[in-house]
Amino acid sequence: MTPPSASRPRCPACLRPPSACICRWATPVAHGTEVLILQHPLEVHEAKGTARLLHLCLPHSRMVTGERFDASTLQQWLTAPFEAIDAAAAPRHALLLYPEAPQDAALGIATPPPLDPAWLQTPERLRLVVLDGTWRKSRKMLHLNPLLQQLPRLPLRELPASRYRIRAARQPHQLSTLEATCAALAQLEGSAEPFEPLLSAFDEFVAQQAAWQGR
Repeated sequence: MTPPSASRPRCPACLRPPSACICRWATPVAHGTEVLILQHPLEVHEAKGTARLLHLCLPHSRMVTGERFDASTLQQWLTAPFEAIDAAAAPRHALLLYPEAPQDAALGIATPPPLDPAWLQTPERLRLVVLDGTWRKSRKMLHLNPLLQQLPRLPLRELPASRYRIRAARQPHQLSTLEATCAALAQLEGSAEPFEPLLSAFDEFVAQQAAWQGR
């Protein structure tokens, strides 16, 4: 992929060229569970990427780009309040949105601890950690950051069919970053209804990308 020109104008919010700006679809939704999006650097300027739209729609989210993170900084991102105004708030319980895979051990990835069922009773105390990248990129991020391996993982139940028709998935159950996060939040917070506006915005984004690709 050709690196973007440094002189090419980009929207300061979505980081896309003005002709491809996605800010018109930014639809803030109410959510109690905070979301930390760790984006692989090669996804930043991916036209079909959904993480930036997700971040723009989730008021209680933080988005950070990188592959290997400083351990002390990552620890802060995982548990400390996002905003200085909330400095006195209790630490969050961080859990990773990532499936357990048989090849994890062969790749040197530690078995995650079990998820404490008591955490699920208070979704407003949770921080969902999302890795944005292909399976290969996200596995590498997990491998390079032992703190992420120590997080309990959230298994998704009753996955919806993907609406992400502009990017082929290896498996039918694989969702885009935005879809998977919406499914996780709906599961944690007990209702999918608050996230329907976000998914509708996603549909508009997909339709635009499909039109550009002639699909």
